Amino acid sequence: MSKLNPVNIWPRNTTFENGEIQLAGIRAQDLAKEFGTPAFIIDEDDFRSRVQDFRKALDSTFGRDKSDLIYAAKAFLSVQVAKWLEQEGAGLDVCSGGELAVALAAKFPANRIEVHGNNKSLAEIRTAIEIGVRVIVADSLFELDRIEEIASQLGKKQAILLRLTPGVEAHTHEFISTAHEDVKFGFSISSGAAAVATKKALESKHIEMRGFHCHIGSQIFDNNGFDIAAQRVIEFMAEMKAVHAIEFPDLDLGGGFGIAYVETDTPQSVEAVINRMHEIVLGECKKHGLAIPHLSIEPGRAIAGPSTVTLYEVGTTKEVKLDGGRGRNYISVDGGMSDNIRPALYGAEYSVQLANRTSNSPLTSSRVVGKHCESGDIIIREVDLPSDLKPGDLLAIPATGAYGRSMASNYNHQPRPPVIAVKNGQARVILRRETEDDLLNLEVNS
Repeated sequence: MSKLNPVNIWPRNTTFENGEIQLAGIRAQDLAKEFGTPAFIIDEDDFRSRVQDFRKALDSTFGRDKSDLIYAAKAFLSVQVAKWLEQEGAGLDVCSGGELAVALAAKFPANRIEVHGNNKSLAEIRTAIEIGVRVIVADSLFELDRIEEIASQLGKKQAILLRLTPGVEAHTHEFISTAHEDVKFGFSISSGAAAVATKKALESKHIEMRGFHCHIGSQIFDNNGFDIAAQRVIEFMAEMKAVHAIEFPDLDLGGGFGIAYVETDTPQSVEAVINRMHEIVLGECKKHGLAIPHLSIEPGRAIAGPSTVTLYEVGTTKEVKLDGGRGRNYISVDGGMSDNIRPALYGAEYSVQLANRTSNSPLTSSRVVGKHCESGDIIIREVDLPSDLKPGDLLAIPATGAYGRSMASNYNHQPRPPVIAVKNGQARVILRRETEDDLLNLEVNS
């Protein structure tokens, strides 16, 4: 039995024996037989261990009482996952009323919830203040007015952070880069908008201005962007201290920590990321004469992503002749862009493995595609796979825990797949498979 974990592409409890992948001690073929395909298989112990890795790194640098690990729910959230996070002592970052509703259904402590979003509705703000969330991350002057008005109506004072735009060009795809100037999120430091928002928040009677937040983007492999963002935000904190004679106690540096999707990806270890963050925060605070703030980070993908594998069943294969006479094998599976939109949305790359048997056939140029009526419904654009793949074979695609199920759709009226938690040889459904009846229940007959 061998581990399939060269660069943490697979969950930590994944093994390979006699040509078949086993997830937390359960054969892929048995999972497919019991729960059907496509299906998201989440390794509970892997998920929990990645939460623990971040917590340990924060404890050894900033300290347990001076730091918070806040999981970014947008990566993937369910009631059961929220319970795991609560048990592991993590906080929860939500960015919609729906995510907040899931947290409340899990009885997640409101004082460990952070509320995000660039266009929170009045109802979302009211609910957040009513239940006593830890903090709201404010994103516009209009929102500051709304928080002040609703908190006043409720007779409360609401803690907030201001989301800042530090003007950092993260080395990632445009759609997941969030801290340069031409972006919808936050208050720009360089334009003066952040200073205006700080003054407004401090003048609001029902707002407790706790500090600042920034998030430079997603799937980032180096520290350069984090370093620059931390430097600019801490410099801004020092400027605001000089203007308002207030030293803000909280700093949230967001998430965006990259993971490996293919073997050529080179993410840093959790320890390396947090150690460097600690070094830069301490250095910049000393430089500007500030006390070390209470630091929060918001990993989502880095926890959920590697914990999950998607199982598909091959439906058809088709050889296509290309220019020059070479061929390509098109392998169609029973899911596609409705359960993983990332390749079509921004060219995300994934790995794939034949999951149910050993093949000694030669490898051939292949393309793994979905079943949707779109030529762009491609899961893996170019990969070498055994030439004898046939209908009924299982393919496993690792690192699908972040944004697979959470961005899933019903395109072509495809029911969304289930999420199956595995642990110590046991499997259980934590999100059931949608049915056609679920889709039809939304129809209103007149």
